[in-house]
Amino acid sequence: MKAKINSSYEPSGRPKPVVSPGEFVFAAAFFDHSHVYGQTEGLCQAGGSVKWAFDPDAAKMNEFLKKFPGAKAARSWQQVLDDPEVRLVTAAAVTCERSKIGRETMEAGKDYLTDKAPFTTIHQLEETREVVRKTGKKYMVCYSERLMSESSWWVGELVRHGVLGRVLSMEAFGPHRLNSQSRPAWFFERRKYGGILTDILSHQAEQFLIYTGSGRAKVEFARVENFAHPEFPEFQDFGEAVLTGESGAHGYCRVDWFNPDGLRTWGDGRLFLVGTKGYLECRKYVDLTRGTGDRIFLVDNQGEHEIACAGKVGFPFFGELIRDCLDRTEIAMTQEHAFQAAELSLRAQEMAERWGRS
Repeated sequence: MKAKINSSYEPSGRPKPVVSPGEFVFAAAFFDHSHVYGQTEGLCQAGGSVKWAFDPDAAKMNEFLKKFPGAKAARSWQQVLDDPEVRLVTAAAVTCERSKIGRETMEAGKDYLTDKAPFTTIHQLEETREVVRKTGKKYMVCYSERLMSESSWWVGELVRHGVLGRVLSMEAFGPHRLNSQSRPAWFFERRKYGGILTDILSHQAEQFLIYTGSGRAKVEFARVENFAHPEFPEFQDFGEAVLTGESGAHGYCRVDWFNPDGLRTWGDGRLFLVGTKGYLECRKYVDLTRGTGDRIFLVDNQGEHEIACAGKVGFPFFGELIRDCLDRTEIAMTQEHAFQAAELSLRAQEMAERWGRS
């Protein structure tokens, strides 16, 4: 049977602009990954005004300006950094360059929002921690598999309201479609993309910390492989990790590049949580053979529930981030959380590659 969930467990509706026009001016730069479009759109929907666009590649710049005609083409990266009106820069550069761009942004007196993964080495993380400490600026990360998935956001609300009780276990799966012919060369170079756990698993690491209420976690086991792409010798097409949170919760995460062409979307992201009062499955992008994703299947002491999340809550992260930048608060995401999620995936990558060499 199905039962109705108490309405107090449901997140509020779609967020409205949190600022007046022109109150929060930002720039978008380095369009090496298409995630920058979602980041820009999220900020604009929350009331932000994109003033500048910059990329050294004119073709990428022109494509961005078609989608955001209100932005102006900056002559140089320095022009963006020198503009005192710009409060934040959002970017999706080649992964190994994100840390340097972020440090330059913060040293210019602006906050920074990067696509995941934010770093490719622990050294970059340590350098960036120091710049955050010195400048007081934010180095935020768009972990989009939670922050830009309505069902994933709703899972966080269910956990926060105690619907599952204490979360004991998380299993998360992130299969992706490769489409290798459309990928840039840097995507297959280990130094530049950081490895599959650094890259994709940063999503699952971030969710593990949030859903289990763990400020920190440790990696118990990690593995990476190149099972089926010998033409890209530095590429890793499969990765997995086992995590233990400081809450005592256990996590297993698997990511890969084997999403079949027959699936209607780019990936079938799935999440399972087990708690002391219930369990759930979150189907982020597709509900196989039935229709769209953004659905949660929940069982608790009141019954069985199917929650359709699409179009219900939007992406509150961006409005919260804008207010955080203006008010110097940490509602959207704490700086330590952004760094801990990155460090967890970096440590998993290190362990996996050590294991592979042993």
